[in-house]
Amino acid sequence: MKYRIDHTTTYVYSTPVALSHNQVHLVPRNSERQECHVSRQHIHPTPSVVRSGQDFFGNNAGFFMIEHPHRELTVISQSVVEVAKPTWPESASTPAWEAVRDALRRPLDETTLDARLYVFESPLVKMSKEVREYAAPSFRPERPLVEAVAELTTRIFREFKYDPAATAISTPTLDVLRLRRGVCQDFAHLQIACLRSLGLAARYVSGYLVTDPPAGQPKLVGADASHAWLAVWCPGSGWVDFDPTNGCLPSDRHITIAWGRDYSDVSPVKGVVLGGGMHTLRIAVDVSPVNGS
Repeated sequence: MKYRIDHTTTYVYSTPVALSHNQVHLVPRNSERQECHVSRQHIHPTPSVVRSGQDFFGNNAGFFMIEHPHRELTVISQSVVEVAKPTWPESASTPAWEAVRDALRRPLDETTLDARLYVFESPLVKMSKEVREYAAPSFRPERPLVEAVAELTTRIFREFKYDPAATAISTPTLDVLRLRRGVCQDFAHLQIACLRSLGLAARYVSGYLVTDPPAGQPKLVGADASHAWLAVWCPGSGWVDFDPTNGCLPSDRHITIAWGRDYSDVSPVKGVVLGGGMHTLRIAVDVSPVNGS
């Protein structure tokens, strides 16, 4: 399927901002199952410096700097991306999870070395006895990795309630576990913490989920939102994605923007400003199929 993505981020400041440095992750990644055909960004006010390239994780990353006073910042990203249906491994045929854990501890080849980046704690993913104990029932001895991770995904989907008012992006994973509430970023962080606490490699994936309006109603422009899920490293299969918010393996309706250790590595827009006082943030996202795709 081919999709058009319109993502608008607007900051409104209570006092003028004198200087603004920003990094953005808004351009979809290219991969075996995804190709970004077109991507454009429009920034107002006009930046004095604009650069693009790749970050440490290989994501498309942009940087811009505004050096004159402003009370409002708007970043508009428009992309066209084509996504193929993924082919996931048969869960029962994947290696035992302990074998995968042990492989990550042995002398490393290039592939394993990359996976090792995602075994350790990161700024927003902290391991603990509690998250390990929560994961344990799904990881019985010698159980195939993907089968175990799929069950953990289903458990989080069934036992946690989606509640945007319950958490903030900085809410610790242990608090999410205790609350049994949160949003997609929280559930991805929690499952990543569970997997890393067992010695497995899990990375955070940021992107979009294509949604449908209620039956008989038109789709509202800007009603979509950014989404988050995770991927676990499986020898012989590479990275296998899981979406705990929806209790499923991602499909061709999941569009990947970036991946990293956690949300702090891949947030759509982040930066440092001089001045500005208090601010309000507005985000509008619209993802729609391209005719003929």
